[in-house]
Amino acid sequence: MILVTGASGHLGRLVIEHLIKRGTPAEQIVAAVRTPEKVRDLAEQGVIVRKAGYENIDTLNAAMADVKRVVLVSSSEVGQRTAQHKNVIQAAKSASVELLAYTSILDADHSSLQLAAEHVETEQALAASSVPYVLLRNGWYSENYTENINTALEHGAVLGSAGQGKYATATRSNYAEAAAVVINAENQAGKVYELAGDQAFTLEQYAQTVSDISGKPVVYQDLPEAEYVKVLVDAGVPEGFATVLADADAGAAKGGLFNDSQTLSALIGHPTTPIEDSIKAAL
Repeated sequence: MILVTGASGHLGRLVIEHLIKRGTPAEQIVAAVRTPEKVRDLAEQGVIVRKAGYENIDTLNAAMADVKRVVLVSSSEVGQRTAQHKNVIQAAKSASVELLAYTSILDADHSSLQLAAEHVETEQALAASSVPYVLLRNGWYSENYTENINTALEHGAVLGSAGQGKYATATRSNYAEAAAVVINAENQAGKVYELAGDQAFTLEQYAQTVSDISGKPVVYQDLPEAEYVKVLVDAGVPEGFATVLADADAGAAKGGLFNDSQTLSALIGHPTTPIEDSIKAAL
């Protein structure tokens, strides 16, 4: 059986959907979630639902019963992720799983992004364990921008601190499909996949594309990193996370979120979703 953590979240749910689409029987998939009620639709399809939280090793140990492979979808709780991921790794070790796929961040081992720190610590924990693992180093999600498209249209601007830095984004579904492919493949232990979209864009180009497709004027306003943090905080983003977001933009300005290897599209067997399509879907 294959266990997917965070199965009620955006990425985890999509991993399960792609596993089923690619032929994995629903009854061989375990959805590990804190709140089983959130995945009733998966249970109705035959997916096994087990209550398990990243922070609770006992529930994770129970959820791993009869599991052979694990997709560890990184926790969304920045600042707590390393400890939470270590719990999953320990449970997987106790269950003697044959492969664990971890959704890390692009170029984690030499990334300057603050967000990379906990991913690096998790990768180090995996390396120190006896669990066979494969790293799925995901780039930026297109949804990081398209989910906020209404705000851009309302204010006529996309704000950031990325300068002319390029983002090679792909959709969550693209990354989820890659996870579904890898977790079912043979001879994956020890592999590292740097995953990103086929096409890259600057935030200036993104704003122009939003404008072209929507028919409404939208421009990119580049801000100093500290000023961007202040704008985010004023908009209601917690200061710690605002700092992380602005830091990601600063990292993108230095090439930290760009990759042109097309490893992702090669894995899933088709081109990644262009940002234009994501914008149209959001609109």
